[in-house]
Amino acid sequence: MKLWLVRHARPIVQEGICYGATDLPADPQATLEAARALAAALPTGLAVRCSPLRRCLQLAQALHALRPDLAHETDARLAEMDFGTWEGQRWDAIGRTAFEAWMADFARHRCGGGESVAVLMARVGQAMAEVRAGHRDVLWISHAGVVRAARMLARGVPAPAQASDWPADGVGFGAAHCLDLCDPGETPAAQPQA
Repeated sequence: MKLWLVRHARPIVQEGICYGATDLPADPQATLEAARALAAALPTGLAVRCSPLRRCLQLAQALHALRPDLAHETDARLAEMDFGTWEGQRWDAIGRTAFEAWMADFARHRCGGGESVAVLMARVGQAMAEVRAGHRDVLWISHAGVVRAARMLARGVPAPAQASDWPADGVGFGAAHCLDLCDPGETPAAQPQA
């Protein structure tokens, strides 16, 4: 079975801002362009789950307008990581000490008092377990952090031991990545999709 991971279109936010779980809108034109590309590329028969954040809902709604077979349900587990008090701050203004504390305990440190990577991975893992149990191809409209977490979990990694273990290569705004989810013990194959 396949899990299609789609990232929302570019959000309307200044470059360099930590926005994680902040409920920002996406650029409407970029959202429409992404929806058009996805509508042409995605197979039929997908169950669609969407982060409840506005930038993802915009894409889900635009996609559904083009492909009525792709009606979505929201799933809070697909929201981006909550960075607590770091939300809305420039990354370079967060403070070296706070950032170093995260790097020293990358999986468990609660960034800005919000979530940790381990918490993000646990909720994404629960959602992935449901996908596997459902025996149906699924599309998630979500965020970069969720996509990275899902890719690690598909490889059997429950949490990164250190920051360098976190996937550096993400998925672009409005782009898709497809995971083949195998039975436990098998090696999954991932194919990037446009």
